[in-house]
Amino acid sequence: MTPRPLVVADLPGLLAVQRACYGDGFIESAEVYARRLASAANCSLVIAQDGQVLAYAAAYHSLLGKVTPLHGDFEPPPAPDTLYLHDMAVHPAHAGRGLARALLAALRASARGLRHRALVSVQGSQAYWQRQGYAIHLLLDPRQQQRLAGYGKGAVYMAQSIQ
Repeated sequence: MTPRPLVVADLPGLLAVQRACYGDGFIESAEVYARRLASAANCSLVIAQDGQVLAYAAAYHSLLGKVTPLHGDFEPPPAPDTLYLHDMAVHPAHAGRGLARALLAALRASARGLRHRALVSVQGSQAYWQRQGYAIHLLLDPRQQQRLAGYGKGAVYMAQSIQ
């Protein structure tokens, strides 16, 4: 399965994957995703088969230490240095097929010229992201700490340097 750019026509399928993977507190609307897709910094991907979304990765070019708020827009900086992975999900019916690995590999290719990759780990996924080479990155800016807190208890900002 080959990732391709996420487009507006994929949003109903993306929402179905979200519903299958997350509790109500993490569901983001089609309107939010449509705005994100319109961002110049967007580099979100999807894996679909026969018109059905199996997995997606919502990502964009950002800055190290900047957290995108839950339900927030992708805010393109003038000089990005980080690929920010806002959300990645694989429909449980398609788990174990290497879809997350394929999405991460494609995102690595889209990070050329950037120095970091970052994300917010939620729902106990920190160990998974550590296996992918991410480490906790402390946020010193109070505004970014507040944005991180919006993801709930146990959410941590993680980053890695790109070699």
